[in-house]
Formats: sequence, structure tokens, C-alpha cells
Amino acid sequence: MRLLPHLLQRFVQKGRLTVAFADGSRQSFGSGVDGPIVAIRLTDKAVEREIFLNPELKVAEAYMDGRLVVEDGGKVFDLLLLFSVNRSGLAAHPVQKALRAVWKKFRRRQQSNKLGGEASSNIRYHYDIPPKFYRLWLDETMTYSCAYYTSPDVGLHQAQIDKLRHIAAKLKLEPGMHIAEIGSGWGALGTFLARNYDVKVTSVTLSPEQLAVARERAIAEGVADKVTFLEKDYRELEGTYDRVVSIAMMEAIGIDNFDNYFSGIKKLTKPGGFALVHCIGRMSPPGTTAPFIRKYIFPGGYVPAMSEVFASLERTGTWCADCESLRLHYYWTIRDWRLAYEAKRAESVEMMGERFCRMWDFYLASVELGFLHGSNFVFQILISDKRDDVPVIRDYIVDEERRLASIGAV
Repeated sequence: MRLLPHLLQRFVQKGRLTVAFADGSRQSFGSGVDGPIVAIRLTDKAVEREIFLNPELKVAEAYMDGRLVVEDGGKVFDLLLLFSVNRSGLAAHPVQKALRAVWKKFRRRQQSNKLGGEASSNIRYHYDIPPKFYRLWLDETMTYSCAYYTSPDVGLHQAQIDKLRHIAAKLKLEPGMHIAEIGSGWGALGTFLARNYDVKVTSVTLSPEQLAVARERAIAEGVADKVTFLEKDYRELEGTYDRVVSIAMMEAIGIDNFDNYFSGIKKLTKPGGFALVHCIGRMSPPGTTAPFIRKYIFPGGYVPAMSEVFASLERTGTWCADCESLRLHYYWTIRDWRLAYEAKRAESVEMMGERFCRMWDFYLASVELGFLHGSNFVFQILISDKRDDVPVIRDYIVDEERRLASIGAV
């Protein structure tokens, strides 16, 4: 028996996958129930061997290169949905177990993110794609992190506004405070806080493209005198601040830097102040970054297990004053991103080329399904040096969110 059919027979139990092989033969795998019905065609014999040896990377590359074709009007989302509902079968295969053991052995080297060139180049790899590409399918806030859905169908833009309100409410801000933001994105949170709370914000990023957009935004919104955006590594940020906030940044630092990250936040926080960290986590034990994501999307990135997060808090003597699990919010966010992206795909191809857009087809579909069927979710923690720096009752958060909603804060 050929290697790939042997893998697929063990792997595909739910739904059905029909494969047209390069030699003209066809074979179907799966029960045909409890999953999608998908047909693919492999254009050459070599791709069969490549997919068997490393399916999580080579399926993506074969699709990007047109060597794996989804047929019968299907999309790569359908193929990845089939993989997603059968994910336990793939992980149990001996070859895949061996691959994961190797990846885990080398994960620290892959995530070193040394201060200077390495950390900067990893961030720029993803975020220095032209902003006009992201504008095609992000909402008007240009927020590229998990939104906050008060209901699954509230809509992406409202969910991102609600996320900004949710974070602001947790920070318990007062006029005149100085906020440090680790990872500015395109500036939405920094300008939101300055406009609605009369606070100063110092925000850092390693992406020149994001920096330029954020600075333009501050000018356009009339808060350039209150918000300072800097091209700087978070480890080089100086001074002390009333609050520190870090949204979707911890995933980029690498496991060896967790202790320095939390220690750095403590050093930046004034006595009596506290910080908010918003990050993707996994409910499963410590693992590795998927090879496709590591190679093509977020080099140097890693989604931590909660055991790794809390172990680092313990080592750095940091109080976790509050922890909220946003379990399905990122699934809904990426679902809305993917649908918006697909609606603008022709424009994306004209701008970035077909192979790049196939990469993003695969990326958005795979991460969406990872938040639906996999172990990923988003958590927000409030951390402080002392146990009473954060209010001990959470009512203040809801009260402030309602106030912001009543005045239409955007």
C-alpha cells in the first residue's frame, strides 16, 4: 500500500475525502457522515510523499503552489474543516507523533526572538505587508486581534468597538494617567484611550508600516499631543506608568522570554498600578507552533499553555488579579475576517498575487477552525505587584462598559 493512502485511511474517519492521484487512480476515505464531503486532485507523485511526511506543512504548500487542487466547487476551507473534525486521528499516527517530538525539541531555538534584528524581522515579516491589504477586510478600526462579541452575530465592527470598551473598562483609568502600550497595532486602542479618558499613551511597535498608520491616526483623531507611537522593542521601553496594556503581543515573544516579559511589565508599572495582558492561549499542555504558521505567518511565534503563563507569573512574583477566558470570541472574529477577505479576494489577488492569497486562504481557514475545534482560545489577565492593586470585585468593569456604551464611545 502506498504511504499516503495508508495515512488517510487511519486519519479520515468522519466525512469523506476523495483523492485523485497523479497516476489517474481515485480513492475515497471516511464514513461519509459527521463531516464534509471533499474531493481533491494531486498533480504529481512527489506531492504524495511530501504530504505523508509532513501533512501540516506540505498540504499548505501544495495548495499554495497549485499542486493540490480542491475540486467539485469546494474551497480549501472545506478541506481544512475535514481535517479539523478528524484532527485526533492525524495526531495519533506514529509519523506525526515523531514529527511533533522533533518540533518540540527545537522550539526554543525557533522562538528565540533576540533583541534587535531577529525580533524586529519576525514582526515585520507579518505586519509590514502593505496596510491597504489589511484595510480590504479588517473593520474600520483596523484592529487585528480578537474582538469581543456580545452575541455571535453582532458584527465585526461593533465587536471591535466593544473590545476597546472592555479593555478600557478593565484598566480603571483616570484623567492624567500615563499608559504604556506594548504592541500598538495600527493605533486603535491608544487613540481610543486618549480620546475617551484624557490620558497620555506611550505605545511601541517594531513594524514601520504600523507605526506610520498609527501616527497618522493620532493626528486625524486630534490626539497626537497625547499619544506617542515609537518604533521600539518593548524591552527597551523606559519609565514607569500608571497602567501597562499588551494586546496580542505575548504570542510573539517566545517561551524563553516569558519571565523577562512579565518582569519587564512589573518594572514599567508604578506602585499601585497594574497591567492587562490579552493573549492567545491553549487549554492543552505545552506544545509547538504549527509548521505552516511558523514558516509563513508568524515566525518566532508561540501560543502558550496556561500552565506556562502561570508558571512564569509564579517565578516573577506577579499576582494574577483577574483572568477571563474568551473561548469562542476569536472563532467569531476570524470567521468574520475570512468572510470579509473572501468577498475582497479578487482585489487581494490583484494587489498581492495568487500564491500569497492562497497562503491567506489557508491561514484564515486553519486558524478559524483551530479556535472552533482545537485547543486555542484567548485570555485576558490583570496582573499586579500587590494583591489589592486591582479592585477585588469586578463590578467596576461592567459599570464602566455600560457608561461607555451610553455615551457611544468609539
